[in-house]
Amino acid sequence: MNIDIKIETRNIPEQTDANEFRYVFAYTITIINKGEQDVQLFNRYWLITDANGKKVEVKGAGVVGEQPVITSGQAYTYTSGCVLETEVGTMEGYYQMAEKDKEMEDIPIPVFRLAVPNVVH
Repeated sequence: MNIDIKIETRNIPEQTDANEFRYVFAYTITIINKGEQDVQLFNRYWLITDANGKKVEVKGAGVVGEQPVITSGQAYTYTSGCVLETEVGTMEGYYQMAEKDKEMEDIPIPVFRLAVPNVVH
């Protein structure tokens, strides 16, 4: 499988409350199928780590309630969110995807940073 993953993140200041140690982030992921076969995304796994070293694992079917089929040469984009107890954190994981009638493969999602703007850690 030839899959490319692009990630954009942003803080959502109107939902963030530093006094409550609640930092809300959105991330937009584009999954690009560079292969010759259509693929389907079946499951996701996330490891979310905050600046205190707290780790949370998230597993589930699909993304944002969907198990999309991404046709050859096409992309699928979705936006989701994450709440941290610190101003900075990271996310990483994998998607479980498969071509039609083939075994599922783990497609790694590279580690990416969630950070309130202008915070240095």
